[in-house]
Amino acid sequence: MSKSLLEKTIVEEKQGEVFFKESNLQGKKKFYVESYGCQMNFSDSEIIASILMKNGFVATKEMYDSDLILINTCSIREKAEDNVRQRLREFDKVKKTRKGTLVGVMGCMAERLKTKLLEQEKLVDLVVGPDAYRDLPKLIEAAEDGQKGINVLLSREETYADISPIRLDSNGVSAFISIMRGCDNMCSFCVVPFTRGRERSRNAFSILSEAQSLFDDGFREVTLLGQNVDSYKWTNPETGAIVNFADLLKQVALVHPELRVRFSTSHPKDITDQVVETIASYENICNYIHLPVQSGNSRVLKLMNRTYDRDWYKDRIDAIYRILPDCAISSDMIAGFCSETEEEHQDTLSMIKYANYSMSYMFYYSERPGTLAQKKYEDDIPLKIKKRRLSEIIKLQSEISMAHNQRDIGKSFKVLIEGYSKKSDKHYKGRNSQNKVIVFPKTENHNIGEYIQVKVNDVTSATLLGEAVT
Repeated sequence: MSKSLLEKTIVEEKQGEVFFKESNLQGKKKFYVESYGCQMNFSDSEIIASILMKNGFVATKEMYDSDLILINTCSIREKAEDNVRQRLREFDKVKKTRKGTLVGVMGCMAERLKTKLLEQEKLVDLVVGPDAYRDLPKLIEAAEDGQKGINVLLSREETYADISPIRLDSNGVSAFISIMRGCDNMCSFCVVPFTRGRERSRNAFSILSEAQSLFDDGFREVTLLGQNVDSYKWTNPETGAIVNFADLLKQVALVHPELRVRFSTSHPKDITDQVVETIASYENICNYIHLPVQSGNSRVLKLMNRTYDRDWYKDRIDAIYRILPDCAISSDMIAGFCSETEEEHQDTLSMIKYANYSMSYMFYYSERPGTLAQKKYEDDIPLKIKKRRLSEIIKLQSEISMAHNQRDIGKSFKVLIEGYSKKSDKHYKGRNSQNKVIVFPKTENHNIGEYIQVKVNDVTSATLLGEAVT
């Protein structure tokens, strides 16, 4: 398995630092943020930064020179939480060398562990859940006075629609737009409904305004974010008109033809032909859908409470390829869920072949406290078997990804230049409509943030390699 594909399998456990350009720091308190987990967490960090900067803070990339250290956390897997605890111990060392520095845990892990982080482990001063970021200034004041600042209350209304995010560590090209919060899908393995609360959709006008503002500021790609974007539903209080996800997708695409539109994540039970037809109707909506399957077996899917079966999922795959033949589809898969048999594992492997995924995020099952699976089912698959099944899934997906990419050799794609290659500032990197990363030699006539035609000459299982077409 290539290193790049392995990195994709652990994306939810990978640390990501985010910071804002330092200026006018004198006399102001400085904050430092690290974000873990899904794209929603990184988007939330931009909301947090906006709130703090409006209250007199400035961001810094220097952890050891900060007055406030925040870590935006993920609870989806045990390893993710272990990584956070390790970082908190590092932050504790900073507190001992820089008196007065406060440490706060934000996001899903804050919601799940609550007072345990404050009172038992005593590594933090603030614990703030995903719906309580507006309270940050007040909680910081309390912590500065020696009190413990905590607010993990979930909301049925909060969408942060009126807050303009500060684009932390931005490449100036791509940005996230959160269109909804929470989740109503009670998948038995998942903590998200308990850490992020019930589903609620953001005002459509505020989403369109943010997209327009980003385009005016030079951004050329937006990703619409939600735990389940296909269930987006907003009612205009003045007209009573209902805006669904297909409607919203169309309106964002109409902001400007040079603004690329992506979205994540779709749910197999909710994605409609109307959504796929909307993608097909607009060149600037990318031909890429992330459609997590989790398992290829109907019995296991029922245990997972995914509310669809194998045949339903295959029907959605068929519909996507029928309406949008050039679409790339990616997925999430869990190996070794409770009571999964070898035959059921084989169903997952066969689904990978059937769906012809361009790539996938792949994990073995990690039981999470408080979930329905933890309460109802025995985590009875030995770790050795889980790892072996995961290895088989990764191997197969790597082969299919390689074949998927090899079919692109000789083709030319419209690529949005996002920055320089990780290996060399003499090479640009960008993505095509199918969300595939393309690396190619830098040209004198094109700059970051511009579109360019690139011909693919070679590939790996994770990357296309090409050259600009003049």
